[in-house]
Amino acid sequence: MTTTTGTPAATGAVGTGRSRVEGRDKVTGAARYAGDIPFTRLAHGWLVLSTIARGRITAVADEPVLAMPGVLAVLHHGNVPRVNADYVGMLGRPNPVVGLFQHDRVPCAGWPVALVVAETPEQAREAAEALVVEYRAEPHDVEFRAGHEGAYRPEDSSMVRADADKGDLPAALDGAACVMDEEYTTPEEHHCTMEPHAATAHWDDGRLHVTDSDQGSSWVAAELATLFSLDPASVRVRSEHIGGAFGSKGVNAHQVAAVMATTTLHRPVRVVMTRRQMFSLVGYRSPTAQRVRLAADADGRLRVFEHEALNLTSQVHEFVETSAALGRVLYDADAHSTRHRVVRLDVPTPTWMRAPGEAPGSFAIESALDELAERLGMDPIALRARNEPATGPISGLPFSSRNLLACFEEGARRFGWADRDPRPGVRREGRWLIGTGTAAAAYHSGVGRSTAAVTAEADGTFTVRVNASDIGTGARTALTLVAADALGAAPEHIRVRIGDSDLGHAMIAGGSTGTRSWSWAVRLAAADVRERLALGGAIPPEGITARSDTADAIAALPPQERHSFGAQFAEAAVDTGTGEVRVRRLLGIFAAGTIVNPLTARSQLTGGMTWGLSMALHEEAVRDTASGTHVNADLAGYHVAAHADVPHVEADWVDDPVPGDPVGIKGVGEIGIVGVAAAIANAVWHATGVRHRHLPISPDRVLRAAEGSTGA
Repeated sequence: MTTTTGTPAATGAVGTGRSRVEGRDKVTGAARYAGDIPFTRLAHGWLVLSTIARGRITAVADEPVLAMPGVLAVLHHGNVPRVNADYVGMLGRPNPVVGLFQHDRVPCAGWPVALVVAETPEQAREAAEALVVEYRAEPHDVEFRAGHEGAYRPEDSSMVRADADKGDLPAALDGAACVMDEEYTTPEEHHCTMEPHAATAHWDDGRLHVTDSDQGSSWVAAELATLFSLDPASVRVRSEHIGGAFGSKGVNAHQVAAVMATTTLHRPVRVVMTRRQMFSLVGYRSPTAQRVRLAADADGRLRVFEHEALNLTSQVHEFVETSAALGRVLYDADAHSTRHRVVRLDVPTPTWMRAPGEAPGSFAIESALDELAERLGMDPIALRARNEPATGPISGLPFSSRNLLACFEEGARRFGWADRDPRPGVRREGRWLIGTGTAAAAYHSGVGRSTAAVTAEADGTFTVRVNASDIGTGARTALTLVAADALGAAPEHIRVRIGDSDLGHAMIAGGSTGTRSWSWAVRLAAADVRERLALGGAIPPEGITARSDTADAIAALPPQERHSFGAQFAEAAVDTGTGEVRVRRLLGIFAAGTIVNPLTARSQLTGGMTWGLSMALHEEAVRDTASGTHVNADLAGYHVAAHADVPHVEADWVDDPVPGDPVGIKGVGEIGIVGVAAAIANAVWHATGVRHRHLPISPDRVLRAAEGSTGA
């Protein structure tokens, strides 16, 4: 059950709870997803993935497969056109996996080595499974571990600052009343979107059209144009309905394969990934090994905050899981040191996954803060309040707003924190030991350049065109409410068109920046239309249209630390006889600027919190070191939380005005998961008196801990 709380009535459309404008289409099946849309003469492609973890392709036996019923083509490194994968795109250099079939090198198990195209998906699959690919295997290493001898400092970039240091660490350590130094680990985790990755490509009058499921059709169109050396205006990507993304739905092998095949066969080609293929091809959250050292005075003031995070990446692309970046925002100290290290292994490249960096980083940091509070004999909330910074701990910049303590105060009141006996292992209900825990949450609130067009139609309605991506967040509905307020019109008079690269450039749906970025562009265009309508006169048949571009407005923003904040609370019951952990309650209170639509915002927050529970207790992708492949690459073996896993989830927010901000929206897509795993781990400690520093907190770990370990 999800419990919601009351929200004061808003004076305008923004702030009122609205059902999704496309909700009826989705529940009736009228909404068409990328793999559903019919095309005349549609062919189907099936990817063939490598079965070795490192080596070279020596032969592709395609002739027997080409003779099979319905087979139209077998594409591989020996017969495909060249593509240009050496470029810097919207989010940096692409993962080289999009340079599909360009060489005979195999850098990991699950690397795409061929595409079989046939008249039906069944024929394509049968032929793909029959295709014989021969390899020359080489020794490989897929084993991630703390202290790996291959670890190195990654390159700094616009998205990653590897190291950040201030103060004299040895001097700050000297004389500290308490020092806490522990290691925490998180496993490999996967996005597991309900809708698989799917794309259909075809040419029409010299123009490439791609129907896709992605997080930004502007992004995908630009990258495909670069890859295939096309005029950007000749590529159109549409992505109207998306069944989840979480960071995985950018430019991937399936879109490139579909474009290659349609260019070869001169007919539409669809490529849909299987669930097992998604475990290899679309990225994942890297496992992490994180060392946290904290030193404090007797009153809890931090002298030292030190956090080093290690993650893996592939041999062909550098990806950094920025787990140590969270501490640069949350807590200050006399000496502050945060570092990222990476190790290259023979594995697929990781990627962004809901709250990248913050999700695993918060587990380590917020578990360590709880341990420090225990050793100091302090209340965990009081310790966090003691170390609340006035400005950015590393940047020194002012916060646009920071209402973290208000979240803790409201959350503690609702959760009944004041009645908590701080002693661990004392509350029992039959065979269950009961504990409660808390943790802080923070996530960056960014903004990206976007364009929009708003048309006042002759019939009195308005059409909004902005290339947003609704990946399940309710973006269409939020933009409808934003436009209604900006135009002074009823939401029922607003039509919003999204998900089409022809609508112009827009920020991707990622990094909790989408709604803020698109809303800004819509407001600017709407303000222009409203001014022109105020001049009077009849609206012509083609309407009155205004366009906007937020580039200059974004450049004028003052330097600030812009973040959403939150406080997570959990109650857990632990059976040390069976190792079972049950989370009975989750409460999250957030400070996230203007909440556009309370209904969908709560959905996002409680969804993120449920995923945090999944991270704490269930999720763990296991890789066989001998073969380099997963042993649980499906939803039967890779366990995720379901409704029954948490009976009571409550999410709400405190007022969080952002003075001087032209939008006031911060985003809620990712902060819901941040801190939840730590709050649950802290609750398990409170229940049992045993610390769990390695996720997931599985029954076997609980049982081993109950047998006498002081930390699991």
